[in-house]
Amino acid sequence: MLLMPRKVKYRKAQKGKNRGIATRGERLIFGEYGLKALENGHIRANHMEAARLVVARKMKGVGKLWIKVFPCKPVSKKPAETRMGKGKGDLSHWVCPVKKGKVLFEIGGIPEDFAKQVFRLVSFKLPVKTKFVVRSGH
Repeated sequence: MLLMPRKVKYRKAQKGKNRGIATRGERLIFGEYGLKALENGHIRANHMEAARLVVARKMKGVGKLWIKVFPCKPVSKKPAETRMGKGKGDLSHWVCPVKKGKVLFEIGGIPEDFAKQVFRLVSFKLPVKTKFVVRSGH
Protein backbone atom coordinates (compact mmCIF):
# COMPACT_ATOMS: atom_id res chain seq x y z
CA MET A 1 0.00 0.00 0.00
CA LEU A 2 1.46 3.36 -1.05
CA LEU A 3 1.91 6.15 1.45
CA MET A 4 -0.11 9.36 1.06
CA PRO A 5 -1.65 11.93 3.38
CA ARG A 6 -5.08 11.12 4.79
CA LYS A 7 -6.32 14.66 4.24
CA VAL A 8 -4.81 17.77 2.64
CA LYS A 9 -5.86 21.41 2.66
CA TYR A 10 -5.34 21.79 -1.10
CA ARG A 11 -5.63 19.01 -3.68
CA LYS A 12 -2.99 20.43 -6.05
CA ALA A 13 0.27 22.11 -5.06
CA GLN A 14 2.72 24.36 -6.88
CA LYS A 15 6.03 22.89 -7.96
CA GLY A 16 8.27 25.08 -5.80
CA LYS A 17 12.05 24.83 -5.49
CA ASN A 18 14.06 22.18 -3.68
CA ARG A 19 17.43 23.77 -2.91
CA GLY A 20 19.91 23.88 -0.06
CA ILE A 21 21.04 21.52 2.66
CA ALA A 22 18.81 19.77 5.21
CA THR A 23 18.83 21.46 8.61
CA ARG A 24 16.27 19.08 10.13
CA GLY A 25 16.48 15.28 10.19
CA GLU A 26 20.16 15.28 9.30
CA ARG A 27 21.34 13.01 12.14
CA LEU A 28 20.41 9.55 13.39
CA ILE A 29 17.82 9.42 16.17
CA PHE A 30 16.30 5.93 16.39
CA GLY A 31 18.66 3.32 14.91
CA GLU A 32 22.41 2.73 14.82
CA TYR A 33 22.73 2.94 11.02
CA GLY A 34 21.13 5.19 8.44
CA LEU A 35 20.89 6.05 4.76
CA LYS A 36 21.53 9.72 4.02
CA ALA A 37 20.66 11.60 0.81
CA LEU A 38 23.63 13.17 -0.97
CA GLU A 39 21.58 15.26 -3.42
CA ASN A 40 18.30 17.12 -3.61
CA GLY A 41 15.34 15.46 -5.27
CA HIS A 42 11.88 13.98 -4.97
CA ILE A 43 11.26 10.49 -3.61
CA ARG A 44 7.99 8.99 -4.80
CA ALA A 45 5.71 6.92 -2.60
CA ASN A 46 6.37 3.83 -4.76
CA HIS A 47 10.16 4.23 -4.31
CA MET A 48 9.67 4.19 -0.54
CA GLU A 49 7.41 1.14 -0.73
CA ALA A 50 9.97 -0.70 -2.89
CA ALA A 51 12.70 0.15 -0.37
CA ARG A 52 10.53 -1.04 2.52
CA LEU A 53 9.85 -4.36 0.78
CA VAL A 54 13.58 -4.93 0.13
CA VAL A 55 14.32 -4.39 3.83
CA ALA A 56 11.43 -6.65 4.93
CA ARG A 57 12.58 -9.49 2.66
CA LYS A 58 16.26 -9.18 3.52
CA MET A 59 15.93 -8.78 7.31
CA LYS A 60 13.35 -11.58 7.77
CA GLY A 61 11.87 -10.12 10.96
CA VAL A 62 15.09 -9.26 12.81
CA GLY A 63 15.99 -5.67 13.65
CA LYS A 64 13.81 -2.62 13.09
CA LEU A 65 13.40 -0.13 10.26
CA TRP A 66 12.41 3.53 10.64
CA ILE A 67 11.24 5.45 7.57
CA LYS A 68 12.07 9.12 8.22
CA VAL A 69 10.40 10.62 5.12
CA PHE A 70 6.75 10.89 4.11
CA PRO A 71 5.28 11.73 0.68
CA CYS A 72 3.24 14.84 1.48
CA LYS A 73 3.46 16.76 -1.81
CA PRO A 74 1.03 16.08 -4.68
CA VAL A 75 2.34 16.07 -8.26
CA SER A 76 -0.12 16.68 -11.09
CA LYS A 77 0.27 15.51 -14.68
CA LYS A 78 -1.68 16.18 -17.83
CA PRO A 79 -2.63 13.17 -20.00
CA ALA A 80 -0.39 12.20 -22.93
CA GLU A 81 -1.09 13.90 -26.29
CA THR A 82 -3.15 16.70 -24.74
CA ARG A 83 -3.05 20.25 -26.10
CA MET A 84 -1.71 23.08 -23.96
CA GLY A 85 -4.08 25.00 -21.71
CA LYS A 86 -7.41 23.78 -20.23
CA GLY A 87 -6.07 24.08 -16.68
CA LYS A 88 -3.75 22.14 -14.41
CA GLY A 89 -3.62 18.36 -14.81
CA ASP A 90 -5.02 15.76 -12.45
CA LEU A 91 -3.14 14.36 -9.45
CA SER A 92 -0.59 11.78 -10.62
CA HIS A 93 1.41 10.73 -7.56
CA TRP A 94 2.75 11.84 -4.17
CA VAL A 95 6.38 12.76 -3.51
CA CYS A 96 8.59 13.70 -0.60
CA PRO A 97 10.95 16.61 -1.38
CA VAL A 98 14.39 15.62 -0.01
CA LYS A 99 17.34 17.92 0.61
CA LYS A 100 20.95 16.75 0.72
CA GLY A 101 22.01 15.59 4.18
CA LYS A 102 18.57 14.25 5.19
CA VAL A 103 18.47 10.78 6.76
CA LEU A 104 15.88 8.79 4.81
CA PHE A 105 15.92 5.43 6.60
CA GLU A 106 17.32 4.11 9.88
CA ILE A 107 17.98 0.52 10.96
CA GLY A 108 18.72 -0.91 14.39
CA GLY A 109 19.27 -4.30 16.00
CA ILE A 110 21.49 -5.82 13.27
CA PRO A 111 25.29 -6.02 12.66
CA GLU A 112 26.95 -3.20 10.70
CA ASP A 113 28.06 -5.29 7.70
CA PHE A 114 24.52 -6.65 7.29
CA ALA A 115 23.02 -3.14 7.59
CA LYS A 116 25.45 -1.94 4.90
CA GLN A 117 24.33 -4.81 2.66
CA VAL A 118 20.62 -4.01 3.20
CA PHE A 119 21.07 -0.28 2.57
CA ARG A 120 23.05 -1.02 -0.61
CA LEU A 121 19.99 -2.81 -1.99
CA VAL A 122 17.72 0.01 -0.79
CA SER A 123 19.89 2.65 -2.53
CA PHE A 124 19.26 0.95 -5.90
CA LYS A 125 15.53 1.62 -5.45
CA LEU A 126 15.93 5.35 -4.78
CA PRO A 127 16.26 8.16 -7.36
CA VAL A 128 18.85 10.13 -5.30
CA LYS A 129 22.47 9.29 -4.45
CA THR A 130 22.81 8.07 -0.89
CA LYS A 131 25.45 7.32 1.75
CA PHE A 132 25.60 4.80 4.59
CA VAL A 133 26.02 6.52 7.98
CA VAL A 134 26.74 5.18 11.46
CA ARG A 135 25.72 6.75 14.78
CA SER A 136 28.70 8.74 16.11
CA GLY A 137 28.62 7.32 19.66
CA HIS A 138 28.62 3.74 18.31
